[in-house]
Amino acid sequence: MDLTILAQAASQPAETTVSVTRFVPLDVIWEQATKLSWPQAVLAVSFGSVYLLYGWRIFKILVVICFAMLGLFAGIRFGGPFLGTRIWGGVAGFVIFAALSVPLMRWAVSILGAAAGGVLTAGIWYAFGLPEKYILAGAIIGIIAGGMISFIIFRIAVMLFTSFGGGVLIVTGLLSLFYNYDNYRKIEEINIKQWLYDYNWLMPLLLLIPTTVGIIVQNKLIKTSAEWSV
Repeated sequence: MDLTILAQAASQPAETTVSVTRFVPLDVIWEQATKLSWPQAVLAVSFGSVYLLYGWRIFKILVVICFAMLGLFAGIRFGGPFLGTRIWGGVAGFVIFAALSVPLMRWAVSILGAAAGGVLTAGIWYAFGLPEKYILAGAIIGIIAGGMISFIIFRIAVMLFTSFGGGVLIVTGLLSLFYNYDNYRKIEEINIKQWLYDYNWLMPLLLLIPTTVGIIVQNKLIKTSAEWSV
């Protein structure tokens, strides 16, 4: 089968062989990072550091914000036909998801922990160069593992999703700063974008390092804090 696919690809015109379907949204990630100005990038890194190291103190607020934003996107996407406009659909989704996350806090944290685990294992799958079209299988492994651990030890779910969320903000801000620096120096041949697309392991590694640091630091801080409670 592999030889047949290769033969068919070789027989097609050059224009069609160049376009490759990507399942990892590198274009979206890069576009979002490059939209930030350098003050916004610095703010993202700063807030991400607080999120990563001290998210365990404000995790309830962060959960409400995360689910409110999730409800906003869901309302915009699916609520328009029922409410007549996407704006009111987004507002309704924002309010409903934010309100539901408060009484269902443990479930919400576990869902976010499972989602973070899914993204991390999908990143590991991508980093090792495994077939990209089956990356969902790697994500499902992380979702199941993250969800089970989150239900067993609630503290781990808090540390996982806050460390990962902070890591995402830090990496996004750093990518933007490197992009602005490359533009300032007018670097065209070798830049951060080229590294991001050429090396599969770069993006997962950039996310894994701060997430791991955040979990380790938060675990130490939680153990020494008598005030923390769920």
